[in-house]
Amino acid sequence: MITMMMLTDILLALKHELIISLIIFLLLFWKIRFDNAHSEILMGLVNALLLVAVLFVWFEPIETLLFNQMFGSNALTQFQKSILSLAMLLISGLSYHWLKNNANRIEFYLLLLSSLLGMFFMISSANLLMFYLGLELSTIPLAAAANFDLEKRKSSEAAMKLILSSSFSSALLLLGVSFLYGCSGTLQFSEMSYALVVSPLSQFGFILLFAGFAFKISAVPFHLWTADVYEGSPVPVTAFLSFASKAAVMFVFVSVLNQVFQSMVQTWFLAISILVFLSIGIGNLFALRQENLKRFLAFSSISQIGYILIGILGDGSQAAASIYYFLFIYLFSNLAAFGVIGIVSEQTGKESISDFKGFYQNNKFLSWVLAIALFSLAGVPPTAGFFGKFFLLIAGGANAYLGLMIFAALNLVVSFYYYLRVVKAIFMDANESPLPKIEFDFTPKIALYFCLAAILLLGFYGPIYEHIVHISKAYSF
Repeated sequence: MITMMMLTDILLALKHELIISLIIFLLLFWKIRFDNAHSEILMGLVNALLLVAVLFVWFEPIETLLFNQMFGSNALTQFQKSILSLAMLLISGLSYHWLKNNANRIEFYLLLLSSLLGMFFMISSANLLMFYLGLELSTIPLAAAANFDLEKRKSSEAAMKLILSSSFSSALLLLGVSFLYGCSGTLQFSEMSYALVVSPLSQFGFILLFAGFAFKISAVPFHLWTADVYEGSPVPVTAFLSFASKAAVMFVFVSVLNQVFQSMVQTWFLAISILVFLSIGIGNLFALRQENLKRFLAFSSISQIGYILIGILGDGSQAAASIYYFLFIYLFSNLAAFGVIGIVSEQTGKESISDFKGFYQNNKFLSWVLAIALFSLAGVPPTAGFFGKFFLLIAGGANAYLGLMIFAALNLVVSFYYYLRVVKAIFMDANESPLPKIEFDFTPKIALYFCLAAILLLGFYGPIYEHIVHISKAYSF
């Protein structure tokens, strides 16, 4: 019999999932009762509830296992869910003008929040079956969201490529799960780590599972869908894809590798080293050639994944902390860049680098936000991105091959070039007809100021990193 105290603990353990479910039911009720009437009130209410989900990180965490030990909750999963909730809140704020003028704004929230709910279940999964269900719930709505601009052919192509590549990667992952279950006799992460015996079959199952993860995070050579999907999707959806979907999978990836597959550490260490080399090199090489800013940031994100994978090569909780800290910083850098691109694209339809020549003449604030976001993505001091990449390289350098670390360091110089190419276009290149002054609402302006403050101050605010290290030591491998 469930006591009141047990029920309270269950509700607290599921607080993030419950608040997102509440928002989804609220949106469904509003759609049926009011359709698109009073949309500004609805958007404000949704943002307020998302803020509550973000602030849950300060609540006392409940450490428990639910649903026959398939769902786990602790301070680390609570922190990760709050990061994703903050990403959704910022995307909502940055997209305010676009959503206000879109007749399907409720459907937009329904799709992205459903995906977010799947990510929450994926993060809290203590079982491969729960992980797979959460992964599918997070992926399927994104394919529909990618096709949100129904009148654009590129949007339909993006959705098709996303659903086909996701289906293929999910099939690989599920086949890997079946092999691992056959080898270990369990789907529980905690039991599999002890029951799994290294054999050709178990290693093949792991490789299939590993490939499924690599597809989801767009690591080379599993990246071919990324640039086309980014370009064809609406900017808010691209922003969500570029951070939230990758961060959620990366959170689980780090945990699964180190908790379940420690017996295969030599196998995945070599595999990740290869992915680091390919992702950084090819991501940078193709970023140099891009003219469309969404495609540019797509290949930039592939390169960033390579640096995150370096952190996985490190030892223990310090490596995990460097990854979580970098993703927290990457949230603000990435969304600030996409926020500016989204505001400009919504009002002018311009998305190429050449369109931003002379952008500073009429749009000084947006120019500085985009420039500082790009500096942070490049890892230029004193932005937070510098500290994020520094900790990743320090963590991975303890175990990674010296040649790989030299290659990663040299590629930082390459990334400086293509990021500065955009900054040069904004501030220095002449343009006889630069983009006009862009007026935008108060809500996206607040979101941009928040991202800007985080990029400039997070690297110097030690308690954030110390908190991440603390929870990583307590709950990581």
